[in-house]
Amino acid sequence: MMNHRLLLKRKLVVFSLAVLGLILSVAILAPWLAHHDPAEVDLERKLLDPSLKHPLGTDHLGRDILSRLMYGARVSIGTVLAIVLSILVLSFTVGTAAGYWGGWIDSLLMRFCDVFLTFPTFILAMFMVGVLGTGLTNVILAIVLTHWAWYARIIRGLILSLKNREYVLAARVAGTPPLKIVLRHLLPPVAAQLVILATLDMGHMILHVSGLSFLGLGVQPPTPEWGVMINDARQFIWTKPHLIMFPGLMIFLTVMAFNIPSDALRDMLDPSIRAEGN
Repeated sequence: MMNHRLLLKRKLVVFSLAVLGLILSVAILAPWLAHHDPAEVDLERKLLDPSLKHPLGTDHLGRDILSRLMYGARVSIGTVLAIVLSILVLSFTVGTAAGYWGGWIDSLLMRFCDVFLTFPTFILAMFMVGVLGTGLTNVILAIVLTHWAWYARIIRGLILSLKNREYVLAARVAGTPPLKIVLRHLLPPVAAQLVILATLDMGHMILHVSGLSFLGLGVQPPTPEWGVMINDARQFIWTKPHLIMFPGLMIFLTVMAFNIPSDALRDMLDPSIRAEGN
């Protein structure tokens, strides 16, 4: 039974990685793969059904759906990568400062984290966008500000468990500068955990970006983005359901392609989960 489960999981991981590789390739090569300008408006060809010239049809403004999906992958995945990288840098800085130096610095930073952890992240992100204004840059900033605290608390815990290790204490006694200790002795063991956190959250971030764009708070038209495409198509849900189905399917496949391999990575790197599986 366990072998069958492991085999099935392995096949799902391979399939998900293949899907993820395909989506990333499309995102990178979109300018060369797309045969139409994703923002080109032509009302004479609006709401066309799929054809050889437009394999997925056109939207209410005559824009090619396939081209918009390809460019939408660039916007969605690029935005999420920028968000995750920014979160990791900010949270590692705060979590390390709190865990390594402790004292009043730890208390102040953790109380600051508690304020952000009090509210649901999506609701807080909507509030942030309302304060900062709509647009891609503000969406990135809003999501970073609503997610960094959870990462910072986890990183602080990891630093607390590492800073009293013998090799760290030896480096401090030898007079090694704190920044060098952090980068040489603390960052490497924390990095594996950061990779797990980041990969597990990629799908979650895509849903956040698409959700805010769907509500009109995120990426603004005519920029091709999957949430924007769903919002544009909702008035045609009964007459042209494929207009919603295609960007919705892209969101689903991308989230799945990130979540399944990241779960497998977590299982592989977490000893407690491996022990339960055995």
